[in-house]
Amino acid sequence: MPDEKTSAALSRRGLLAGAGVAAAGTWGADAAFAESAPAEFGPVTVRPGDLRYDNLLRGNNFRFAGRPDEIRVVASTDQVVRAVSEAVRSGRRVAVRSGGHCFENFTADPAVKMLLDLSPMDEVGYDAGRRAFAVQPGATLGEVYRTLFKGWGVTIPGGGCPEVGAGGHFAGGGYGPLSRRYGSVVDHLYGVEVVVVDRDGTARAVVATREQDDPNRDLWWAHTGGGGGNFGVVTRYWLRSPGVTGADPSRLLPAVPRRMLQHVIFWSWEHMTEQALTRLLRNFGTWHERNSAPGSRYAGLYGILQPSHRAGGTVMLVAQIDADLPDADRLVTDFVSEVSAGVDLTPALDLRRTMPWLHRMTWPGSGEPGDVLIRRYKIKAGYLRRSFTETQLAAVYRNLTNSTGGPNSGMLLIGYGGQVRTVEPGATAIAQRDVVMKAVYQTVWGEETDDAANLAWVRGFYRDVYAETGGVPVPGEVNDGSYINYPDADLADPDWNTSGVSAHTLYYKNNYPRLRRVKARWDPRNVFRHALSIEPH
Repeated sequence: MPDEKTSAALSRRGLLAGAGVAAAGTWGADAAFAESAPAEFGPVTVRPGDLRYDNLLRGNNFRFAGRPDEIRVVASTDQVVRAVSEAVRSGRRVAVRSGGHCFENFTADPAVKMLLDLSPMDEVGYDAGRRAFAVQPGATLGEVYRTLFKGWGVTIPGGGCPEVGAGGHFAGGGYGPLSRRYGSVVDHLYGVEVVVVDRDGTARAVVATREQDDPNRDLWWAHTGGGGGNFGVVTRYWLRSPGVTGADPSRLLPAVPRRMLQHVIFWSWEHMTEQALTRLLRNFGTWHERNSAPGSRYAGLYGILQPSHRAGGTVMLVAQIDADLPDADRLVTDFVSEVSAGVDLTPALDLRRTMPWLHRMTWPGSGEPGDVLIRRYKIKAGYLRRSFTETQLAAVYRNLTNSTGGPNSGMLLIGYGGQVRTVEPGATAIAQRDVVMKAVYQTVWGEETDDAANLAWVRGFYRDVYAETGGVPVPGEVNDGSYINYPDADLADPDWNTSGVSAHTLYYKNNYPRLRRVKARWDPRNVFRHALSIEPH
């Protein structure tokens, strides 16, 4: 068996004791690696004028770039504590970035003077003491999936974009192709380590778990969908599915599927009529109304309907499922048949393929809005409890065929529900538990000169779809607010939200008062804040 130094070396590489992946006879080499391991990275301070500054300044959305006094690149909890202490002591506003995929300017606000870059904090491994998998915030989802797969054959129901950082994805709830089967990511969250700032300005690390007798449990709860940048700096997550027993790591999270069966259909806009598109959207919605109950035989099927603006040329339907589920092929066939029923158009592409699950979930660029040359974007969103109304469907067609949308503009309907609906709205910070879909409205472009036109298009589209409720998805029979991991500062702007319902209510519904109490306890000085942050009680 490996000694303590060897286990430490494996931990650094995301393979802790118990993974069962090391070949016989390799322990000596691993021990030697541990003996010669380099000193801890960082902290590194990068200021304007440093050749690294501009390269580290931007996140994923090139619309936003602040000008902080310094970018502090950190690699440990202690380094985070020291950095936050310095920021508080000097009166400088601090913001935190892990993967850099924030849709708004939360980390690029001009008021931010210290940007904490957590990307080196990317360890993934098994913590035997807590019987849980430990994930640092700088780890990307692709790194998380690969390490859990290689070490233990398990996974989490996270998103399909492998470059997204775990830090923000987990705190906002997290969902993806397996959520209808296994719930949200935070339904498997056991604990968090968070650097918080006390009323007297002292920064310290706190561990909070879901254990009922944990005095810090409210801090854990706030990170089950409350969103990042609100309460402190998360430096570690622990994941273990609720109700599991024993100490075998391979049984503490969902087993990873072996293969993915994926069916993709593209229809051309050339012959797409209002009747055909409306039928697709309506069918997709009603299918999810009928097949999103917990335990449904279709709970393992993940569907996306993505009509581009007419200038983009295509309407895409995607179905994904664990290929080894019973009747997987027939379930996909039934889904595709029901969604496309009554649509008398010949697809431009109709492809069904089975592939290794890990390959599909970690393919570079999957799910990314644009590419390295097209990386300015605005995304808006809303939850749906049922299919769009006829008035909303007409608004969708109207905006996808107008003269102002671009080739990289459009919308997505994304399947949800299933196991997500087994959790009570107050059990985690995610209040929207009886929804069946998420709607995403997006536009992606490359040049700053096109900002105004693209923003005007997507904002007008969104306001038109929700015109009957003040331009936003006010919770009701059809709509149910929005998802904090798709942050949209417009929801807090009275020019775009005339509903009288606050952005916080749209995101958190009845959970918002409790989130404010947690904020008051753990961030009484309001050190961690942004355009949509939780307000102190």
